[in-house]
Amino acid sequence: MKLSFRWYGEDDKVTLENIRQIPNIYSVVTAVYDVPVGQVWSRESIARLKKLTESNGLAFEVIESIPVHEDIKLGKPTRDKYIENYCENIRRVAEAGVRCICYNFMPVFDWTRTQLDHKLPDGSTTLVYYREQVKKVDPVEGDLTLPGWDASYTRDELRNVVAEYKQMTEEELWANLKYFLERIIPVAAECNVNMAIHEDDPCWSIFGLPRIITDEKNLDRFLSLVDDSHNGITLCTGSLGCSCKNDVVHMAEKYAKMGRIHFVHMRNVKILDNNRGFEERAHYSPCGSLDMYAIAKALYDNGFEGYIRPDHGRMIWGETGRSGYGLYDRALGAAYINGLWEAISKSK
Repeated sequence: MKLSFRWYGEDDKVTLENIRQIPNIYSVVTAVYDVPVGQVWSRESIARLKKLTESNGLAFEVIESIPVHEDIKLGKPTRDKYIENYCENIRRVAEAGVRCICYNFMPVFDWTRTQLDHKLPDGSTTLVYYREQVKKVDPVEGDLTLPGWDASYTRDELRNVVAEYKQMTEEELWANLKYFLERIIPVAAECNVNMAIHEDDPCWSIFGLPRIITDEKNLDRFLSLVDDSHNGITLCTGSLGCSCKNDVVHMAEKYAKMGRIHFVHMRNVKILDNNRGFEERAHYSPCGSLDMYAIAKALYDNGFEGYIRPDHGRMIWGETGRSGYGLYDRALGAAYINGLWEAISKSK
């Protein structure tokens, strides 16, 4: 297990100096953030990230993420140039020592929550998804207010792209994903880079848009599209675990045994009664609905040696900053993961 920590670059309030003081942190997880989606990252920007990271005693081995341009997901004629740019980005980060790239194939947005600062009984604030709030949003005609939507779009552009996706079936999205994988995985294999797709967050359809990386059946289908060890997954316990239909412990065991989990996002969620949604909680198992010990044990027992990072923390102790990505609660999460892993390993 290589414990890692998300870092949003030099503008991040959480500094590399902060991160390196967390026990057992091996690497940072970062990206080039000043290049438009679909364009090639400069070698200079990649080299600067590498230099800053390694000068703080941390490895530069995980990128999260190289975003996939919407034209690729929509299967537009322009997709080939964006796929070639994507392949070039794989080559360039590999030159700098990157060994794992996390990405997703979600239409329009990376994740959706209805509130970023919901107050929990202990006084901390957290990210939540309440279905009754989602029902009040019309993504085409109404006010687009949900967190997670791509802020680079104008309102009209966002309405247009949502309308395009509403005309797409899940099978068409599967076909476009296959087309993408068939072109990038050979490049990744040549560069010895593991591609790790992130599940849809949350793992169900929203506003009638197609969502396909959602459950065990679909993960099996995904891995079969290009049956290569470099084509793997980011096991996000929260994205999968927000649905009671997903057995995350079983999936951790199954895909780790296959050698297809390249990256793990560890976070806990509380599934609310009556299908009302979910709340993100502290990493400690009793705080949510997931058995974090059992997930870690399933990974350990089945030979997982890849990257793990504590995902989405609450805001605690008066901290302010990027929602879900403060220092304190994620550092507690890292300490909890360390404790689980040490206890499991020593019990063997």
